[in-house]
Amino acid sequence: MTHEISYRVYYEDTDAGGVVYHANFLRFSERARTEWLREIGFNQSNLDVLFVVRRIEIDYLAPGKLDHIITVKTTLQNISRASITLNQDFYEGEKLLAKSVVVIVCVGRDEIRPVSIPDEIRAKMTK
Repeated sequence: MTHEISYRVYYEDTDAGGVVYHANFLRFSERARTEWLREIGFNQSNLDVLFVVRRIEIDYLAPGKLDHIITVKTTLQNISRASITLNQDFYEGEKLLAKSVVVIVCVGRDEIRPVSIPDEIRAKMTK
């Protein structure tokens, strides 16, 4: 399963040279994961668990620029008892701008410790 979402690059997303500031790829990545969860039927504010980033690796391959449309493609790579590994790739048209691997951990809302991903969520993620 691959989820896709696109964002226009605004002035606030760029550095003085009109290039997307590297940390803003993290923002695009987070928004894409949130929309992926919504698409499969879950709103994070209504869950009994939280999904937190444990690790993220990004390879920047080409610059994103002001007014371009960046598409984030999120693909489930692996799901274990309490964690999810996603590939998130960033495109401008057909041009690959950046590749990332994100490890997300499911934690309890009250006590921020790893917990099993609820069966209902797991089933929809792997559909």
